[in-house]
Amino acid sequence: MAQKIILSKTARPELAAYIESLGYEVVPFGPIDNVQEPLKYHPDMVFCRLDRDTVYAGDPSKLRPQYPGDIVYNACSTGKHFIHNLKYTAPELLRAAEQHNLATIHVSQGYAKCSTCVVGEDAIITYDRGIARAAETAGMDVLTIRPGHVELPGYDTGFIGGATGLLTGPTSENTRPILIFNGDLSAHPDWRAIEDFAAEHGVEVKYFSGWKLTDIGSII
Repeated sequence: MAQKIILSKTARPELAAYIESLGYEVVPFGPIDNVQEPLKYHPDMVFCRLDRDTVYAGDPSKLRPQYPGDIVYNACSTGKHFIHNLKYTAPELLRAAEQHNLATIHVSQGYAKCSTCVVGEDAIITYDRGIARAAETAGMDVLTIRPGHVELPGYDTGFIGGATGLLTGPTSENTRPILIFNGDLSAHPDWRAIEDFAAEHGVEVKYFSGWKLTDIGSII
């Protein structure tokens, strides 16, 4: 059975087709109520991939339009570390993280998944210096990039985590990790550093030059 990847219904067909070509099943997501209009099709408002085989599904009815009522599920898991503002994490999601033996990392950023691009269990890319400091303290390898340069219609800017997804292979026999960027990574001022960082961790980078790098609520 193909591994399922949750993808915003607003994602371009080219992105969905590429993911499917790798052997995954794409599950279109959205809309949901109780959040601001630009976020209604963002899977990371509801879902959190705890590890390769486990996606936690939150209850959309528990979300509220205003911060922090909208970020209770927007945590970032690397499969080893669980990064979020733990003051606001939904208790049931936090319990699930603990049951998966994830090491919790508290940060002030509530939109932790939006803000964090996962490269490996111990490696992330982020513009958020608070997340970077906390992750480095926990022993993680962090590439800190410049903020902005990511589109999110309805807001001044989107976030690098929300424009990306790490795919580690649709089956246990195919574990080649691919970091997918939704749009043209080469237009980002730090794209060379991003590619080099991914390569250092044995991760292939895939991006699309046909459109701007855009936050679609993560590729989960």
